[in-house]
Amino acid sequence: MYRTDHSEFCIMDEKTLLKIALRQKAVYLNNGSTPDTPYQPTAELLAFTARLRGNGYMLSEELLHVLAHATTQQLESITDTIDEVLGTKLNWMPLVKGWNVPTGESAIYHFLTWLANSLPEGISVEGTRLPCGHLIPDGTFPLEHYNGCPFCGKPFKTADFVYTGQGSKLQELRLFTDADMQHLLVTLLNSPTPLDATQKDSLKQLLSIYPLPENVNIKIKETTMIVVDALHALGNEQAAAAYMKTPADILRYLWYKKTGFVQIIEPKTLIEHERRLNTHIWLAKDKSEEAAANKRESLKLKYDRTWCRRVARWLNDLPMSHTQACESMNPKRGLWVRMIHALRLGEYSRKQGYEKLRDLLDMFYKQNYTTWQGCVDKARRDNDATATLTLLQQRPGLFARALFATMLRFGADRTLEAFGQVTDKLPTRLLLSLGNAAELYFDPDGKRLARPLTGGLKAIEPHPLVKTQSAQACAEMVKQVYELYTNAMRRKFAASKTGNEPSGMFIDPSLYDIPVSVGDRATTIQDTACALTGTRFPVEGDEVRLFMQWGQGLPAQPLDMDLSCRIVFTGRKPVECAYFNLTAPGAKHSGDIRHIPDQVGTAEYIQLSLPELTAAGAKYVIFTCNAYSEGAIATNLMVGWMNSANPMRLSEETGVAYDPSCVQHLVRISENNLSKGLVFGMLDVDAREIIWLEMPFIGQNIESMDTQAAEALLQRLRNKLSIGKLLEIKAEAQGITLKSANEAEVCYTYEWALNPAEVAALLG
Repeated sequence: MYRTDHSEFCIMDEKTLLKIALRQKAVYLNNGSTPDTPYQPTAELLAFTARLRGNGYMLSEELLHVLAHATTQQLESITDTIDEVLGTKLNWMPLVKGWNVPTGESAIYHFLTWLANSLPEGISVEGTRLPCGHLIPDGTFPLEHYNGCPFCGKPFKTADFVYTGQGSKLQELRLFTDADMQHLLVTLLNSPTPLDATQKDSLKQLLSIYPLPENVNIKIKETTMIVVDALHALGNEQAAAAYMKTPADILRYLWYKKTGFVQIIEPKTLIEHERRLNTHIWLAKDKSEEAAANKRESLKLKYDRTWCRRVARWLNDLPMSHTQACESMNPKRGLWVRMIHALRLGEYSRKQGYEKLRDLLDMFYKQNYTTWQGCVDKARRDNDATATLTLLQQRPGLFARALFATMLRFGADRTLEAFGQVTDKLPTRLLLSLGNAAELYFDPDGKRLARPLTGGLKAIEPHPLVKTQSAQACAEMVKQVYELYTNAMRRKFAASKTGNEPSGMFIDPSLYDIPVSVGDRATTIQDTACALTGTRFPVEGDEVRLFMQWGQGLPAQPLDMDLSCRIVFTGRKPVECAYFNLTAPGAKHSGDIRHIPDQVGTAEYIQLSLPELTAAGAKYVIFTCNAYSEGAIATNLMVGWMNSANPMRLSEETGVAYDPSCVQHLVRISENNLSKGLVFGMLDVDAREIIWLEMPFIGQNIESMDTQAAEALLQRLRNKLSIGKLLEIKAEAQGITLKSANEAEVCYTYEWALNPAEVAALLG
């Protein structure tokens, strides 16, 4: 059970649970039962609620009654946690004071300053020597407008305040108890879709505090690895071993422990990606080869005897035949050969009691086994449709992944007839993926987008056989796939009917604009509210303020992260607002910081004016952040945007422009981040909406970002099945009538859709 003593460990646990609850728009209290005595406001509670309002939050009635009986310590702990999550105690001072008024900075100023600092001794230039050592010539940068050096981007001062209470919309916080936390834990474990970064982080934290619930049905292999790791941390070897059912499970866990990734990414891919991350525009700063060498060294496999015995025992006790085990090992044969050598499995296979391991390794090395995939490939080469379809039916998941190509090769009708016989064995997420991908796959002029595990988007040319089909045939195949998966969805919803369904359901119209996010998992952590990729946020006022904060907890050092945006027009060239162009139509940048101060980090902003953007004919504004320094985007970097119907202040003295109450969406870069650049949103100027996107890309600045790829991602999200349509299918299958919000027993609102776990539960 959860520790309820007052040790330091318990305080740490409670703080962790407060952070997890905040992601669910809630406040955690371990004594969270609603008291019988009436609510009596106290001076402490009134001060607490006022502080929360300043940060953009209000309390539900139930939570207010419970907090009326909370101790002063509990109230302080809650406010401190919220302040930490929102970064209100960090440094939010940018490089330029009052940066809404352009400083007139230009490339010629940088050139003249570089020239003045490069002149030999004896040649003097009139100017000001700054604490960083740079001489700023007179007549160039207006130093009275800067908080640091405009030439090297090093700040000389920090700020210890942020604005509060300017937001026009408060978010309601509800009560979260131990029972709610345990329910969340079960929901994450039972999730029918792979977890995003926020959910993974919450799951890891919850498993370190609560025991593993009984009778959970873990459907996702990546989730299993997190559970196995938690059990190992608690010393429960026997329970962890029970999850090792195939060699693929064992290899996945070993690679997870080695790299931190729950997916198996090949060593050569990781090494090459590290090289790309550390490639620099300036050759003097290029550390690509050194970084690749370090990554290669870090991926060398070294295991002690404890791990060797553990893995040998897992392989020896596998509940499957040697042929099945070898088939599981075959796709990653090269990595398995390295693992067998590093884990001394050959040595252990000669010991008494490890006879099964000996026979397994003997078959694996002699390769005297056949694989299912090899049989499928042979049947395809022989153009044997009957054999191919019969084999594919044996493994419905792989059939689903090969469905479109098989339709083109052997005919849509025959393939779909065979596939229809196994659709009820497939998880809902795979069926949804098929429906979402069909239209683009069968478009002879379209390009599919693939998102590798190492980040970025790659365009894939259409299948060669698509071009041999007529437009009518392609449209018919799309229609057939749509009917197949919607009928399968109806059967699944009808089969899950319990008899206790509500008679009426309300679906918020906004849910028809939010796609069911299957295959677009966020790799950033959303600490204040979770939203599915593709969620649209309405803009209330005439201004949107982008912000980025990085360097928290790090010593003072050069660390250059860049906040930028690209303004896309109709019929004319896009314009960037970035470190190299601080003023653009409808956009103003706060200046380029390239050094971080000690521990408290630093910030950059971009102000967007919707009236000015409209007047300039802007169509979209794409938001990005980049690591200009070598390596990936800094861990714990926070990026997002603010919006309010009320005017948002900007300090003329310091340039501080952050107000947590105005934050509409905020994400944090997680550990093991592989991105050099990140698109984190897109403003639709005419619709006055911001679409939450997450599109990693490789490049030191925004000029490396492909606008067409971002627009293609947006179009792909539009083509996906919406949450509203999914709920419609559910209502139809279960005989539920759609009603207005006042009449319906169950209401699915926009706020409900902001919880990805609740949406994923529909796919269970």
